Amino acid sequence: MAALSIFLLFCCGCRMHKKQEVVVYTSVDEEYSRPIFQEFEKAQNIQVKPVYDVEATKSAGLANRIIAEKANPQADVFWSGECLRIIDLKQSGILEAYRSPSATDIPAQFKDPQAFWTGFAGRLRVIIYNKDLVSPENAPSSIYDFADSKFQGIFAMANPLFGTTTFHFISLFITLGEKEAIDLFENWKLNEVRIVDGNSVVRRLVETGEIEMGFTDSDDAKLSLSAGNNIGIIYPDQDSFGTPFMPNMVALIRNGPNPASGKLFIDYLLSKEADQKLLSSGWTKLSVRDVFEQGKEQNIIINVINYEQASSIAQIALTKIKIIFSL
Repeated sequence: MAALSIFLLFCCGCRMHKKQEVVVYTSVDEEYSRPIFQEFEKAQNIQVKPVYDVEATKSAGLANRIIAEKANPQADVFWSGECLRIIDLKQSGILEAYRSPSATDIPAQFKDPQAFWTGFAGRLRVIIYNKDLVSPENAPSSIYDFADSKFQGIFAMANPLFGTTTFHFISLFITLGEKEAIDLFENWKLNEVRIVDGNSVVRRLVETGEIEMGFTDSDDAKLSLSAGNNIGIIYPDQDSFGTPFMPNMVALIRNGPNPASGKLFIDYLLSKEADQKLLSSGWTKLSVRDVFEQGKEQNIIINVINYEQASSIAQIALTKIKIIFSL
């Protein structure tokens, strides 16, 4: 009996001292997200158990996994490198409302009115080109340039059904209007745009000269420059509607296994400290806290859309995009 009592006390002690944890699903590249996880673990003594997405299905793959797990959620937090998938999850009733005290100074346009999601540090959609193959004066300055025959067959983009390329296309539906956007996409198709599996693939093809130019994200562009590649970066349409701005987004999963830890992680992720770390790492280009002021300082005209509106038209737009590009 004494031995049994000692055993039970030991087991209870194990449960009492079990290390806290938080499960974070993220589409953010590990090289950028891991330092954030490590800083949070150090500050809170809570272990982060990350689950990453693959390049070809950025954000979409994890969003579908979260939907599949709705009856038995395995994640506490979804940290997405783009915004549309999280808003889709809100519509599916999968998210838990949470107003983080760290988000009080984030502008309202980057926060869900019902507190189901919060946008923070953001990236831009840019054009990169190989400077060994294309001179700056012959480089494109607008998304419309890719409909010009002189760029036929020499530009690439990631699959528009996934990740930030989806966001880019939907933002153009809103900015240009449906008819003009569809006309533009059809012209890209006729001009033999090359579709590849991810923005990093576009970057590598441009770096090696296999393709001369293409769309990618600002973090990929900066990574390429930091590696010493001879590429040029263009923020398109600076004389008109500007360059699309894509905030990261974070949300709490309803009935996740560690809700308290999930909230603490969101608080840290939305803090000014984490914001600065993401900017310094090169993952993000601008903070949502003062995005337009930073844009002016860097001489970049920023295009910020209504993210709820983008989500509401996404399925119709993606159906049309799929037909245009035979995907």
